[in-house]
Amino acid sequence: MLISCAYKDLCQRALLSGSDAVLKRDHPMALWYFSSILGEGPSLLNSMADIRKLPGGSLQLTSPQPSQTGLYCCQGNDDTLMVQYEIDFQDVTTLHVTHKSLDQKSLQNETLILDGKVLIFTHWDPWQDCNHYGEPGECKRLGYCYIEEPVEKLMPCRLYLRDEKMQFSRMRPKLQVEACHVPCNPIKEIHQPYLIFDIYQPGKWTNNRWLTCPLASIYRPVNWRANDTSLTWESQLSGRDFTTFLDPSTGGRQLQVFQPAIYKCFVQQELVAQFNPSASPETLETQWRENDAQWREARKALRGRADSVLKGLKLVLLVGTVLALLGALLKFIRPSPGRRSTQLRTSRLRSFKQLA
Repeated sequence: MLISCAYKDLCQRALLSGSDAVLKRDHPMALWYFSSILGEGPSLLNSMADIRKLPGGSLQLTSPQPSQTGLYCCQGNDDTLMVQYEIDFQDVTTLHVTHKSLDQKSLQNETLILDGKVLIFTHWDPWQDCNHYGEPGECKRLGYCYIEEPVEKLMPCRLYLRDEKMQFSRMRPKLQVEACHVPCNPIKEIHQPYLIFDIYQPGKWTNNRWLTCPLASIYRPVNWRANDTSLTWESQLSGRDFTTFLDPSTGGRQLQVFQPAIYKCFVQQELVAQFNPSASPETLETQWRENDAQWREARKALRGRADSVLKGLKLVLLVGTVLALLGALLKFIRPSPGRRSTQLRTSRLRSFKQLA
């Protein structure tokens, strides 16, 4: 989430904890200081794991927590004040989620007595774009806890209360969802490259398998599809779908899955990642060993059958050879009928001559 503020102005803003934010200031030599609402500081912010100054001078906060609520002051290297941001990072773990199609009501305004009457209400961001074009989709908007004084001055709740340790059920950020249906707009289609991930399946799926959609954020429209079937907040909040779980604290950026499928995620209607189920290397090795053992058994069986067939063929050839030899022997022992008749005529002629 990119936050901008005019030069030398003080801008107050409510954001959600756990989602990255960038405080804009275009000055490479900028120095950032932080003062906590608990009265600590100001302290110079050096680059660390969750806070770093970008090359252009802006400050990036990675997964900020409610404890980082306070004043962020940007100065030049000559101590010139450039801009101030007072940010209330409201606790996303207390997010109140509702869906208009289910007639779920958001938290109502509430009047409190704090040095006089003040009104606790919800300040809503504009509706985000529909998360899917061409067929039914959903859009969401975020609401933040604000306090209005009698003089109609508005302020995020924790910036108003400061270090007062007060907790009211009404002091919660909100996420509201409604159905939408927007026709396709070919002009907006980018067809950018997308990432493909293989999901390892170690035998069976477990309940702690989470998928994270790259580039997605609670501040941007995101849509998940399982085998080309859209996964909706309405199905989840109504209790009809137990095969997946859209994480409300990330606005659906993270998805918990309970069964194998091809999962795709879209950010601002563009496909950015696809998750394919696949076996782990250990499972593949086990399957290879099982297949190799089965192949060895099959080869043994085939070899036994081949030996039997070969023995049968040898026996047939042996019988054929014996029969051929017997036939030749019989021909040699017994003369042919034509030769026998010639011999008979010759013997008769000799007898007749002797009588004469």
